[in-house]
Amino acid sequence: MKWHRSRDPGDEDRLREEMVEHQIRRRGLRDESVLAAMLEVPRHLFVESRWVAEAYGDHAFPIGHGQTISQPYIVALMTSLLEPAAGLRVLEIGTGSGYQAAILAACGLEVYSVERIPELSEFARANLAAAGYLERVHIHVGDGSKGWPEEAPFDRAILTAGAPDVPPAIVEQLAPGGVIVAPVGDYGLQTIYRYRDVNGELDRKPIEGARFVPLIESAEETPTEGPTRQDEPRHETSDDVEDKEP
Repeated sequence: MKWHRSRDPGDEDRLREEMVEHQIRRRGLRDESVLAAMLEVPRHLFVESRWVAEAYGDHAFPIGHGQTISQPYIVALMTSLLEPAAGLRVLEIGTGSGYQAAILAACGLEVYSVERIPELSEFARANLAAAGYLERVHIHVGDGSKGWPEEAPFDRAILTAGAPDVPPAIVEQLAPGGVIVAPVGDYGLQTIYRYRDVNGELDRKPIEGARFVPLIESAEETPTEGPTRQDEPRHETSDDVEDKEP
């Protein structure tokens, strides 16, 4: 795993402003708390050193082990769909580099994140500590499809990997009236859905197509290092996104 190098903070502030304006606000996202979080969190601290110069680009990046850090717009969209509010407890499945967790923490949420790959959990801890968000993010190494029952219930849940459906354990750990945001579908192409608990039943709303790495339930299925389609920066969604307010 390569680690990030330092850069001029003024450059990163400007790049974050451009990212929010051109990649997020212009696509129709207007949740000011989410936009403020995207402006605040230093994305360049959450990518490998070889991608630092492109950290604020409009695409995902590989972070090793067949996993990625999502495109900024997708991070903002999924965070907005959660309807974040200070003090809510959110279950995150797939810590990755820690960037999505940092955005949630910057929105005032208490984050409980499950990561299957020990090396990535350590990478995320280091990144979150460097960025100043580790106090609000709790990381557990384990099978994300099982959630984190010891810390349930959760007001919100977010999956950062694609699955044929939301794992039953995640649904069971959702508090009454809670919200789940998840990419659901076949490997390579999913639809981001927002699920809302209404009197014990999940109301499902499709939001947008996207491409995520798959949610893998067993540690024995961990992807090996090597050339994969995640080895270069890539877009998770098309640029011609309709103006929307989730």
